[in-house]
Amino acid sequence: MEDSARYRDLEEASVLITGGGTGIGACLTMGFIRQGSRVAFIDIADRASRDLCRRLEEETGREPLFLHADLRDVDALKEAVRKAEIENGPVSVLVNNAALDNRHTIEEVTPEFWDENQAINLRHQFFAAQAVMPGMKEARRGSIVNFTSTAFMINGGGYPSYTAAKAGVVGLTKGLAGALGPFGIRVNAIAPGWVLTDRQRALWVTETGLKAHIDRQCLKEEIHPEDMVGPCLFLASSASRMMTAQTMIVDAGSV
Repeated sequence: MEDSARYRDLEEASVLITGGGTGIGACLTMGFIRQGSRVAFIDIADRASRDLCRRLEEETGREPLFLHADLRDVDALKEAVRKAEIENGPVSVLVNNAALDNRHTIEEVTPEFWDENQAINLRHQFFAAQAVMPGMKEARRGSIVNFTSTAFMINGGGYPSYTAAKAGVVGLTKGLAGALGPFGIRVNAIAPGWVLTDRQRALWVTETGLKAHIDRQCLKEEIHPEDMVGPCLFLASSASRMMTAQTMIVDAGSV
């Protein structure tokens, strides 16, 4: 992955990424490291996260701070934020990336499944923002980037709890933007299309299904995890300083 642009204000910025050890999150971690940011990321995937840290240190000379935590546990999330700020200083960029898009039918959803699904895909974004808010307020600046999905925009029926959560991310983004704007804190969202992570390829991709999806896109190419890095860096940086409460769709033109 190569840098598409350099954002000077991201050099030495304290960046925190949820779910930063695998998939899109790993690419985001790499992207901010290459900008010269001080990066911490929270993930539950221990081995993959440690491998990523070693690889980035070897390739760039900069090692991100890996914080092992289950984002369903709000106390563990808050403790991870505390450790990130001790190591890297008050968070100036928060990227709420972690998610889990397991397929499910309406019939099989229980209250327990619903609550856990929302905790992974929506709830942690609020509490991560709440945890970094004091430092951002004191600095009178900050950028929060929430990852949603186009799944709820295209009436995806294979994961109704997930799509409800991802629609909720847009509402959360707008609500946080309104509340935090007076303190110079911007809050935006990114809505990826079908990003072909290793997990997607292993679980959901079929040749015919992928072809049909790409046929619906204006740009007739696969979307890769690396394609989310540029939009995220832009929203995190001062290049987008007058953007807030917005959702940036990055789906090759399928919506």
